Amino acid sequence: MFIAYAVIAVLLAIALSASGYAKLSRSERIVTGLTGLGVPLGLFPFLAACEIAGAAGVVIGIWYAPLGIAAAVGVVLYFVGALGTHLVKGDFKGMPNAFIMFVPSVAALVLRLASL
Repeated sequence: MFIAYAVIAVLLAIALSASGYAKLSRSERIVTGLTGLGVPLGLFPFLAACEIAGAAGVVIGIWYAPLGIAAAVGVVLYFVGALGTHLVKGDFKGMPNAFIMFVPSVAALVLRLASL
């Protein structure tokens, strides 16, 4: 289970870092999608910081389990919020992207808990 967590953690961290970078650099696709949901541009740095902190936490969690668990819980909650926002706004085209990030987040949490 531990090796599976380590692999998922690294892949999730790469995806979270890329998503955080896209928000910080105000990628046109990201800006269009999120502002269409009502997310103000001023919130982008906070959202990016959450993703980057989650990425760091799941990777550090390879060596320090409590941080990995806490980071995975945070990332899962982040994407539950993202899925909820898409659902409330009726943006069903944007839901798959959030769901694609939600699944490995849950996997990271379950695998980290199972590898204690």
